[in-house]
Amino acid sequence: MSARRKARKRALDVLFSADVREIDLDVALEEARIIAGRQPERVGSWGYAEEMVIGVIAHSDAIDEALSTTSTSWPLDRMPAVDRAILRLAVWEIFHNPEVPVAVSISEAVDLVSQLSTEASGGFVHGILASLADIPDEAQPSLDDAID
Repeated sequence: MSARRKARKRALDVLFSADVREIDLDVALEEARIIAGRQPERVGSWGYAEEMVIGVIAHSDAIDEALSTTSTSWPLDRMPAVDRAILRLAVWEIFHNPEVPVAVSISEAVDLVSQLSTEASGGFVHGILASLADIPDEAQPSLDDAID
């Protein structure tokens, strides 16, 4: 398993944990930092996981707005927590990490949700992310500005 894939899973653990425990993401991140410090064998994947979580925290309102606007059938609060967390991470990665191709971000999100959520979640997550990624170039800067 690649270091980025491990990092995505670790970031997902932080987001999911905060969501289901109903605690601030900042608190969950700090707890994860403490645990990561005790597990030197996992340090390699922690850097990107932490970057992703910090990015989701920094852009949470815009990320949720983009997801809410795109997912008209399923409001964020009705989505399974794991789907919501994976979508948030993928949206951050699509719009804020140019090192990762959009197709890779979408594929990784679909793989994760297919492993961890409902049978229908893979198609749902793919549809949402593909819709967001398919925004015409002339419209994308406004979404980037909203997410920045």
